[in-house]
Amino acid sequence: MAIDQPAVLTDASRGLTSDEVAQRVAAGQTNTVSTKTSRTTGEIVRANVFTRINAIYGVLFVLILSTGYFIDGLFGGLIIVNSAVGIIQELRAKRTLERLAIVGQAKPTVRRDGKSAEIAPEDVVLGDLVELGPGDKIVVDGPTLTAEALEVDESLLTGESDPVVKQPGDKVLSGSFVVAGSGTYRADVIGDESYAAKLAAEASKFTLVKSELRQGIDKILKFITYLLVPAGALTIYNQLAGDQAWPDALRGMVAALVPMVPEGLVLMTSVALAVGVIRLGKRQCLVQELPAIEGLARVDVVCADKTGTLTENAMRLSEVREITPGHPVDDVLAALAAADPRPNASLQAIAEAHRIDPGWRVSTTMPFSSARKWSGASFGADGDWVLGAADVLLPEGEHRAEAEKIGSRGLRVLLLGRAERAVDAAEGPGDIEPVALVVLEQKVRPDAKDTLDFFAHQDVAVKVISGDNAISVGAVAGTLDLPGADKPVDARKLPDDAEKLAETVENRAVFGRVTPLQKRAMVGALQSKGHTVAMTGDGVNDVLALKDADIGVAMGAGSPATRAVAQIVLLDDKFATLPHVVAEGRRVIGNIERVSNLFLTKTVYSVLLALMVGIAQVPFPFLPRHITITAWFTIGLPAFVLSLAPNNERARSGFVGRVMRMAVPAGLVIAAATFVSYLLVYKGSGQSELDKIQAGTTALITLITIALWVLGIVARPYRWWKILLIGGMVVLTLALFLIPFTQKFFALDPSVSAYTLSAFACAGVGIVLVEAAWWIGRHLVKRSEA
Repeated sequence: MAIDQPAVLTDASRGLTSDEVAQRVAAGQTNTVSTKTSRTTGEIVRANVFTRINAIYGVLFVLILSTGYFIDGLFGGLIIVNSAVGIIQELRAKRTLERLAIVGQAKPTVRRDGKSAEIAPEDVVLGDLVELGPGDKIVVDGPTLTAEALEVDESLLTGESDPVVKQPGDKVLSGSFVVAGSGTYRADVIGDESYAAKLAAEASKFTLVKSELRQGIDKILKFITYLLVPAGALTIYNQLAGDQAWPDALRGMVAALVPMVPEGLVLMTSVALAVGVIRLGKRQCLVQELPAIEGLARVDVVCADKTGTLTENAMRLSEVREITPGHPVDDVLAALAAADPRPNASLQAIAEAHRIDPGWRVSTTMPFSSARKWSGASFGADGDWVLGAADVLLPEGEHRAEAEKIGSRGLRVLLLGRAERAVDAAEGPGDIEPVALVVLEQKVRPDAKDTLDFFAHQDVAVKVISGDNAISVGAVAGTLDLPGADKPVDARKLPDDAEKLAETVENRAVFGRVTPLQKRAMVGALQSKGHTVAMTGDGVNDVLALKDADIGVAMGAGSPATRAVAQIVLLDDKFATLPHVVAEGRRVIGNIERVSNLFLTKTVYSVLLALMVGIAQVPFPFLPRHITITAWFTIGLPAFVLSLAPNNERARSGFVGRVMRMAVPAGLVIAAATFVSYLLVYKGSGQSELDKIQAGTTALITLITIALWVLGIVARPYRWWKILLIGGMVVLTLALFLIPFTQKFFALDPSVSAYTLSAFACAGVGIVLVEAAWWIGRHLVKRSEA
């Protein structure tokens, strides 16, 4: 919704009145957007029920029912289970995301009836007066009304990284953010017509967008589809064209087709990701883009800002050391703190220590920016003053050496200086007379060391990238025993050459005096070396780097701009949450790869067995009920447990190759061994019903034995619960073959010892071949990754 004419306000500086707000709400002139943050409940139900796999199973289920053998329709329960599990997990993930998104959203400050208050973005109405300060995300579009050295970063919209200075009358666009200064603007374009509508909708959307994992699974499913067509056609022809009774032919056809479909692969992937969202949500971690979980599993470098990450945001004024006596230092510091309407953490600490405002008249101000490293204000006859990084404002000499000595203890050192000219002069403030060193101390987060130790143990390199003095940053990192902290790098001395920059950033761990553009360049340099980079931050100076990193992680108390561009937001502001986030990503991706091996092995052996049976022109050895129990005990139940189990192994690229190197040989061996054991006891077309049952039982013993061995391979390395899981599946399988009731119920007859021995003999040969294939495949993978 847009406004063509300026909104008529009683007093522009006071904002809208309560009555005017109520009128606009009644007229529907609010910043409500039609785009949803997630699918509705109805859409989730439909998406999980009306799937291609459910359609295939539904048709086969109806065919089985038409034969009158209802027990062979057990696989139809998969339709209900697949749909129910998918619906439940996505609904839980939806609730988690929407609850956290409300906590983590950017809240603009609006002025109404002369009072300022933070409100939700959707509560902004047409004509609202919106206040702006450093780090604020602009949520709707409109003209600037007032501007005090207001600088806006529009790089997320235009790609241009240089901040844009805004004057009264200039338009600001939603999706941009304030890097310096303050001001106000009027909400003229709201709702669906503003940029914010599109950006906010993407921020918390529950989607399975493209990722290496999803693309790999899609590639595998496409390959399987090519195999399904000839195998399925041959099976249908073989079963229906022979001399079998119609019901037996249909049951054989369904038994051959059902296991060809990897029904649980996509489901387990979706469930694992959804469970990951829920688990992280319980740790107050908002996953704004679902594939970020996958990205975290691949992270091998974490770039962390010092302030707000390794140290707490709040600071305390430690001491003020006068350099040039005769200046009212306390009054100057108090006046500078009072002159900034949106003070940063340093000024807040100074304001806490100097509460008495001398009442100096402010003629002009220059807010702090990460690029300048200083802020200032001009007070007419009381002078022009700047406050900023001592090693930036001071020349080489005694005072700078003293500042660096103080900074080497991990303290932040600012210089208070008197400027030659007004702080906003076009040619700059001129020569700076050093007046005092202002020393601030930050508290190291108590959990920072444990977090760094975790990353070191997991072979994840940590780079501390800060705008503070390099020696000071190194001192803080040194207290946390970060490797390389004793060799901090001053970013002002970094090489411009991309290759040399990449070499330096890769080999060093601590960097100080880094500008926002350098942070971005350093992330790119690490990526050029093949690293997967996560960037953490909470300030406006981190936005560009967060945006370019593979995974951007923002602190919940950070600026709205950082939360808007990050894929993950730590709402509790705890850097210590990050190891749990990384571990969750590894758990999800590692376990999806594990269960993919199981599902795809089943698909491969099902397709190949169907082809072998079709070419040999013999009846299919199994009934649908046999396929159902095989899927239960060798894939379904184990896969569900394995998909939710702990897993700290870092994800690697080449997912498709690794899975297929295991699934194809294993599937080929299982199909061949099963087919051979079947032919050894098959008595030809004239066999009795008992002969058919015994032949099918023999083949089933071979198949399940090797499939359980594959489960054992996939479950490696073993833990007590994995041994218990595999043992449980073996016991349940044995019970099916040994208990009279289950023998009758599932049409099993292992009573002929010679048949059973031949089944185990074929299985033994198959196990040896599967182990050999696994060993060779593992060796090839290690060689390719070396």
